[in-house]
Amino acid sequence: MIKNHLLTITLFLPVFGAAFLLFIDKEKEKLIKNSALAFSLITFLLSLPLFFLFPAGDAGFSFAEKYSWIKPLGIHYSVGIDGLSLMMTLLTTFLMPICVLSSYDYIKTGIKQYYAWLLFLETGIIGVFVSLDVFLFYVFWEAMLIPMYFLIGVWGGERRIYATLKFFIYTMAGSLFMLVAILILFYAGKQQHGIYSFDLLDFYKVTLTGKLALFSFLAFLAAFAVKVPIFPFHTWLPDAHVEAPTAGSVILAGVLLKMGIYGYLRFLVPIFPELSVEYAPWIAGFGVIGVIYASLVAWAQKDIKKLIAYSSIAHLGLVILGVMSFTPEAVSGGILQMVNHGLSTGALFLLAGILYERRHTRHIASYGGLFKSVPHFAAVFMVAALSSIALPGLNGFVGEFMIFAGSFGKFPLLTSVAISGVILSAVYMLSMYEKVFYGELSIKENENIPDLKTREWLYLLPILFFIV
Repeated sequence: MIKNHLLTITLFLPVFGAAFLLFIDKEKEKLIKNSALAFSLITFLLSLPLFFLFPAGDAGFSFAEKYSWIKPLGIHYSVGIDGLSLMMTLLTTFLMPICVLSSYDYIKTGIKQYYAWLLFLETGIIGVFVSLDVFLFYVFWEAMLIPMYFLIGVWGGERRIYATLKFFIYTMAGSLFMLVAILILFYAGKQQHGIYSFDLLDFYKVTLTGKLALFSFLAFLAAFAVKVPIFPFHTWLPDAHVEAPTAGSVILAGVLLKMGIYGYLRFLVPIFPELSVEYAPWIAGFGVIGVIYASLVAWAQKDIKKLIAYSSIAHLGLVILGVMSFTPEAVSGGILQMVNHGLSTGALFLLAGILYERRHTRHIASYGGLFKSVPHFAAVFMVAALSSIALPGLNGFVGEFMIFAGSFGKFPLLTSVAISGVILSAVYMLSMYEKVFYGELSIKENENIPDLKTREWLYLLPILFFIV
């Protein structure tokens, strides 16, 4: 019985947990934190059978459930997973308990609301990845913006209002374009097949031509390009990352940005196969421009979190190159790299957050010689940094190598340029590491910084396990 509804239980347990938290007395902070952690851990444990029971090689959707919702419009509660959505769901459920635990010591106000929004966000993200009804997909796509808005706007840094509004305006603008494209496909489906339906598989059967097809394709493309984000739609991301609380940055980089690439694979390619192939060189080209541009800007950064934010843009530019190459190796490498990026960049944001809470500054120049005062922290940071630059032997290498191997035959020039981005990533990441951890302890405040605590080891070790 549970197996038949396992995906639905996994999907809605976090939002049930969020509602449960609201009934706890706000003075019982320990109970609130532990309850949030329990709900996120149970959600992760429930997602594991999805992996172990998933039928490898099955081309369809597994654990599917479908119930009529708004019958006159052909809207259903329809969920299911394939290999792509399974990986993204597991990444989400894996990172969320880490985000909850990492917030224990650092969130001092509005604790109940903070953890409730985190759990609400988890349901929104999972819903995006498992929805097989396009209306349901759009509901979850929009719903997950609400908790991110409050997480950044209430618990963010000094410029949180600016960052929140910028994030909201960019993403809402993209969402409106997508809504128009969805409605075009919905009414075209009625004309061509005689029924109203928001079923994803029915959308795949709709045929658009001419300017209407091009407009719908570009509307979807705009929504997903903002979410990734692809250059030049990236300007909201550094501000959002810098001002977000640590958990917000981890989820933003680890999962939310992947929703854009998920959209490419789930909507653009199946619904507009010819236009996807025609515009692939342009999309891949902007992805590669983002690799070089973001790498150069990261090199010039003086703020640790902003440097990591720009590194995300560069890494996801490589993923775009792989996905738009349409070769099995490159696409598989791109999907694998989405997961690897979530782990390595998530670890970097966690470590940057730990450092900020100890010194209350993100400026690289405020540090130096930290290896002497926090050797364990420095060692963990080195592993995460090396993973980010795709050192052979760590998780980041395989995905990047597959992207380059699969893309070179299709886009030799773009791939060659993108490879230089790997060199740049090593330059800016290792340069930052050297400035923060090597040299003399010339600043007195850095002498007595405490090393990693037990709780910090608890949420860092699981990520390190998968990185190594």
